[in-house]
Amino acid sequence: MDTSDTTDTSDTSSTPDTSGGSDGSTAPRRDTRTGSASGGGPAPADGAVRRGWRRWAMDTRPLRRPAYRRLWSSTIVTAVGSQLTAVAVPKQIYDITGSSAWVGYASLAGLVPMVVFALWGGAVADTVDRRKLLLVTNIGIAVTSLLFWLQAVSGLESVAVLMALLAVQQAFFGLNSPARNASIARLVPEDELPAANALGSTVMQTGLVAGPLLAGALIPVIGLPELYLIDAVALCATVWAVLRLPSLPPLTGSVARRAGVREIAAGFRYISGHKVLLLSFFADIIAMVFGMPRALFPQLAAETYAPYGEGRALGLLFAAIPIGAMVGGLFSGTFSRARRHGWMVVGAVTAWGAAVAGFGLSRNLWIAVVFLAAAGVADMVSMVFRGAILLSAATDEMRGRMQGVFTVVVAGGPRLADVLHGTAGSAFGPRAAVAGGGLLVVALMLGLAAAVPALRRYRI
Repeated sequence: MDTSDTTDTSDTSSTPDTSGGSDGSTAPRRDTRTGSASGGGPAPADGAVRRGWRRWAMDTRPLRRPAYRRLWSSTIVTAVGSQLTAVAVPKQIYDITGSSAWVGYASLAGLVPMVVFALWGGAVADTVDRRKLLLVTNIGIAVTSLLFWLQAVSGLESVAVLMALLAVQQAFFGLNSPARNASIARLVPEDELPAANALGSTVMQTGLVAGPLLAGALIPVIGLPELYLIDAVALCATVWAVLRLPSLPPLTGSVARRAGVREIAAGFRYISGHKVLLLSFFADIIAMVFGMPRALFPQLAAETYAPYGEGRALGLLFAAIPIGAMVGGLFSGTFSRARRHGWMVVGAVTAWGAAVAGFGLSRNLWIAVVFLAAAGVADMVSMVFRGAILLSAATDEMRGRMQGVFTVVVAGGPRLADVLHGTAGSAFGPRAAVAGGGLLVVALMLGLAAAVPALRRYRI
């Protein structure tokens, strides 16, 4: 570990974190003299005024901090690599079975262990050195990708093996994600949390766009098994980046404890006692459950947008939201310095609902794509500030558990939306279901903000 690594560790493991009030209206400042979020010493001076296009461009201040930069850089490669596996698994299952039902069953096989281990992993992340947990889980994910490759090149053609490997991989992901997200608050200062979340989310959204496109281009050239191998090799970059992170043990004063059901339950009690945290989860549930229309994309492509070409329309509909989110991240300088985090969440979720409603009312494919892209921008803003609230309003000893719940909400919400929108689309037609869902998001979010002021009052 070089000199900069030593500097990184000087104050990331021992500074008490005092953030988080019971009503979440304001986040108390952390001790900035030593800073639990230094990640590499005092922040370089940020220009007093960002002029011209720089006012709009992505806020890159967190990248000046060596520890965060290492963590973020590793995701550039793995964000794409993980999508190669995400494409390869359902493709291989379909090739073996010829059944889309089995593809759906495989998705469920991955969801259940991810939910269970995300909740447990959040509790584990609050009791151990998060760097060590990240190291173990990233190695586990890499080994699983290697096993995916071995079963593919051996010609095993066993759906049971594929589903078992997928379950193990998602269990490792469930353990990894809370620790990774909770670590960010120890690597950057509080006022840079929105920018750090925007940087990370932009990379992930880029992977959602580029990964499937790359997989589609590579399968005819190198074959499906090699997609797993590329992902395994890419994960080596993440392991190397984690090795160079500072140690991230529980802060001084934390009581030694074991991660079990009692600790998970304590996390839920903590959420219920901190309104702003509870409301941030409700905001995401409202947006995703009632406003994520992806289950209706195939029907809309086959019916409403059939004159544009069904395949072309389907591809554009699925790509529009992540492309919009990616563009929103590239121009995150327009919002990442905002201090009224609660209002930003309320506004973003409301804008998401309005854009989804506009999409549902659109008969022209290109107008529909514009609305979905606008929804993607709003989703990026919502992700950035919900993530910042979770990191700033919770104490460090609870951040892992908060991120575990966050992982479950983010993964589970869209799947519930698939069921709800699929049912509503069959009953009322796809356009009515989408537009109605979007308008419901707007009404519920504004109603929640009006009824419970803790979220809209929250600021740093």
